[in-house]
Amino acid sequence: MVNSVTNLGRSGVYDWLIQRVTAYALALYTVFMLGFMVFNDINYETWTALFGQTWFKIFSLLALFSLGAHAWVGLWTVTTDYIKATLPRFLVQAGCGLVMFVYLVWGIQILWGL
Repeated sequence: MVNSVTNLGRSGVYDWLIQRVTAYALALYTVFMLGFMVFNDINYETWTALFGQTWFKIFSLLALFSLGAHAWVGLWTVTTDYIKATLPRFLVQAGCGLVMFVYLVWGIQILWGL
């Protein structure tokens, strides 16, 4: 039996906590973005002004990392529940991890214009 996704904790409580904290971060980011779009005239100038601010880049980076961590814990849980054989489960998890890493790096490049 597998106990922890991250191996940083001795039980699933740490993984549960990751899910909850990242869910709150993603919810806060979503509410902010919805509020910004509702209360502002969205055009190129306002959008670039928002994303040009360092605090918002950091907030967006937090949302990107939260999305990656939240997705990893969720996908790990689903794959360990439904894929019982070790090799296929490892391959699916490795593929999901690789895709999430690529998306994270791509998001950072877009966000910070590297």
